[in-house]
Amino acid sequence: MLNRAHLVGFVATRDGARATAFYRDTLGLRLVEDTPFALVFDANGTTLRVQLVEKLAPHPFTALGWHVDDVETAAKALVARGVAFERFAGLDQDALGIWTAPGGTRVAWFKDPDGNLLSISG
Repeated sequence: MLNRAHLVGFVATRDGARATAFYRDTLGLRLVEDTPFALVFDANGTTLRVQLVEKLAPHPFTALGWHVDDVETAAKALVARGVAFERFAGLDQDALGIWTAPGGTRVAWFKDPDGNLLSISG
């Protein structure tokens, strides 16, 4: 039933201006709509709704992730835009913060200004 429907991703923010600066200016997503309830971005054809909330307790796990062609190149580009990658005890991460999973997928995690955990992988 939903296999032909378009997925919409959701995260939350307490500060719309700060979230706009991060998702639009730092990550490069196109801002489609700015309402009193949410910011709507186009994430390469997928809708991302950043909900405006009064209280937020980010989850300790990944909320959103992007599959990229080259994790190292993407990580370096994000670092150049001021993104700091997370470090996790028990994971053997390289100098950029990239971890190689047992199956070979490379992953790096970072947070948005509200503490939502995001990732790039490839």
